[in-house]
Amino acid sequence: MRSISKTIRNGVAAAALLGASASMSGAAGLACAPGETYVMNVMVSAHPYWVPVFEGFKQAARALGCEAVFSGTPDYDITKQIASFEQVLVKQPAGILLHPMQADPFIEPINRAIEAGVSVTTFAADSPRSKRTAYITSDNVAEARFAAEEIVKAVGDSAEYGVLENPGQSNHDLRVTALIDYMQASYPKMKLVGRQATNQDPNAAFIAVSAMLQANPNLAALWIPESGSAEGAVAAAKAAGRRLVIIHADISPTTLAEIRAGNIHMALNPNQGIQGFIGFMNTFLGAHSDLIDPFNDWKISGFNPMQIPFVDNGFAVITKANADAFVLEDYMKGRN
Repeated sequence: MRSISKTIRNGVAAAALLGASASMSGAAGLACAPGETYVMNVMVSAHPYWVPVFEGFKQAARALGCEAVFSGTPDYDITKQIASFEQVLVKQPAGILLHPMQADPFIEPINRAIEAGVSVTTFAADSPRSKRTAYITSDNVAEARFAAEEIVKAVGDSAEYGVLENPGQSNHDLRVTALIDYMQASYPKMKLVGRQATNQDPNAAFIAVSAMLQANPNLAALWIPESGSAEGAVAAAKAAGRRLVIIHADISPTTLAEIRAGNIHMALNPNQGIQGFIGFMNTFLGAHSDLIDPFNDWKISGFNPMQIPFVDNGFAVITKANADAFVLEDYMKGRN
């Protein structure tokens, strides 16, 4: 299995932080008080993406004797996710690992949580103008560039391609714009012939890709920033009897089956367990910033010394050759 290695930018490695904390305060400092609770909050709570993330989150929580809770809304609705976040705040957890559906609507709720003493880390999508203390994700620009290079390898540097998108979600937006920019700069003969917002909806993607195929008989490849739209895209290609090089980010059981069948070229999947584990550690350290003495002006400025603007959890490249390693049911066997 090919995997893109983890990097840390604008911060220090979590492992180094843990080592420094242990040396200053002793191993006993890296532990929760009885009943100390951390919450992971998401939108579309039934989506399979969250399962390995929460497993990593729980693993880290158990290692430190903490309570871990999953929360969110079953809907793709920013108002409902904010309401679920507010419900979590009422219970006064020590910290929240948050996937904000949209960046700006979450600024005020995050800042209010921070002011109330609740540590907030964002993951997979960000609210960069908020006061969240850390952000963990895969490098969306690196994903897009990798996908662009793979498309060119498969179809040549003078082909037609399309993209589907989910406007308003920061990581998805970046995956799309970064690929288009990279293609324009590195492969100017590649022609973007279709760009449709399908908003993670397989039905909308089926309609959009069917129209693209009809209007563009030479369409050769698709880049999709998430798995829901990829499900509809591959269904449209199969219905039209067309072979497309489809590359998408994230993974779902449906798209994994299509990769194994050879109908999707590959998926670029964030290392979800790492995302959850390190996401928990960042949130814990934000709540226990007394363990950190970072050699900066935090005592004068008054901000939380736990500040990591970006932690890259890396991503795996899923193809037919290694798809069996990503079967969620196998991963979950024996877990609780």
